Amino acid sequence: MALFVSIFPIVLLIYLMVKRNALPSYVALPWIAVVVLIIQFVFFGTDISIVSANVTSALVAVQTPITVIFGAILFNRFSEVSGATDVLRRWLGSINPNPIAQIMIIGWAFAFMIEGASGFGTPAAIAAPILVGLGFPPLKVAMLALVMNSVPVSFGAVGTPTWFGFGPLHLSDSQILEIGSMTALIHTIAALVIPLMAMRLIVSWTEIRKNLIFIYISIFACVIPYLLLAQVNYEFPALLGGAIGLLISVLAANKGIGLSKVENTLDNSGVSKSELVKALFPTGLLIGLLIITRIHQLPFKALMNDATTWFNVQLGSLGLFEVSQGLIFSLKNIFGTPVSASYKLLYVPALIPFVVAVLISIPVFALTTTKTKDIFMGSLKQTKNPFLALVGALIMVNLMLVGGDQSMVKIIGKSFAHATGEYWTYFASYLGAVGAFFSGSNTVSNLTFGSVQVSTAEITGLSATLVLALQSVGGAMGNMVCINNIVAVSSVLNIQNQEGTIIKRTVVPMIVYGVIAALVAVLIIPIFFNV
Repeated sequence: MALFVSIFPIVLLIYLMVKRNALPSYVALPWIAVVVLIIQFVFFGTDISIVSANVTSALVAVQTPITVIFGAILFNRFSEVSGATDVLRRWLGSINPNPIAQIMIIGWAFAFMIEGASGFGTPAAIAAPILVGLGFPPLKVAMLALVMNSVPVSFGAVGTPTWFGFGPLHLSDSQILEIGSMTALIHTIAALVIPLMAMRLIVSWTEIRKNLIFIYISIFACVIPYLLLAQVNYEFPALLGGAIGLLISVLAANKGIGLSKVENTLDNSGVSKSELVKALFPTGLLIGLLIITRIHQLPFKALMNDATTWFNVQLGSLGLFEVSQGLIFSLKNIFGTPVSASYKLLYVPALIPFVVAVLISIPVFALTTTKTKDIFMGSLKQTKNPFLALVGALIMVNLMLVGGDQSMVKIIGKSFAHATGEYWTYFASYLGAVGAFFSGSNTVSNLTFGSVQVSTAEITGLSATLVLALQSVGGAMGNMVCINNIVAVSSVLNIQNQEGTIIKRTVVPMIVYGVIAALVAVLIIPIFFNV
């Protein structure tokens, strides 16, 4: 019965969002949150203070994804209004007008690099509007962006899902490195198939076959350095692999290597070097800010994450409000419980890099006050529905995590694991995907299910590092269907009420990804690792 009531909200959510006349996420998710709240009160008998604290925590936590979405929308609106996007479209057309080249450069290599620097669904938010600007259909672009942005995710935001996601397990550095190494191998082999499935969402198999050489040049240009680097480091594989892949992809496209000739239907006339430099300035500034604030060898990351208390004040029974020297706003001991929540104003990729990049770029493009106001107000208005969807999602997630080992999430995880026993290797990645589906994060999925995966490995005699690698891969492939990412990319592209349609199409490559992960874990990893 506990398993039934635990899994019921997820099944109901999926049904509501994929059925005929499906509910949009900003309606379905708040209702599912109410269902989970009722279950906590009626079935689990959870104390009202715990429930209230977790709901309040979700309202604080939602500031992280919603400000990132706002920042991405703001940046894209600015790029459109300033004319930068138009110049980039014409320049990309001048590199090579072949749609395959444009998709692989922007949707694959560029997004790969941005994921390595930032994560938080930023790659799809940045790359997708450029592809739409080049004439690709928004809905298909959204699906392609979600599927493409899977391989680099385990090393996204400078490796956060790997080194932070498994932090509570107190693993040694060598164990984390081995997990990262296995994870990269599984992703690299999946990359031989998954980008092709993503491409098929937007172009025909005939076009793919004609340009197969270039496609694999672009794929290998990213994943070979990614795989090699993962053998010695778990922070930079995606960032540096994407940067190298982007450079090689642009050079190959410029020479037409592996690409069929296509008539140039884009207006690429009159793009001077000065225009191009100016148009690239906001994006270059964005990437630069992301990189310098994410590399821990530089001082900025530590400063922005400085949790040393600056001042605090008790807000009655609500909790202790605290501001750190790194401008981390925290609400601690909410309603007298251990529940806390925080918002990292400087480190969350919203104010920096998006808003700062826009503010610096406004005088460069000499935008009027009226246009600037319209950009900000329009962006704010566009975040309304995503806000409602994300509030519902986070309340649902928080309440499903209540109860520790007896939480709804752990009940689901343990039941799945015990049902499969020693064959868990074949299913471990799908548990990671479930975590990413409802949390919207590879990191949160690893934090949530890492302990379940380890205990299952110990019970069944499987390699703990291998099972955790599968968990991390699952959290990455789950990005294809996770509600947060779908809401984010739909919001940026202004796609209305298509979340169910997107999930129906992206769930297929996600399932295939899990099959590949299982086969690599059983057949290939034992050759290179002692498991």
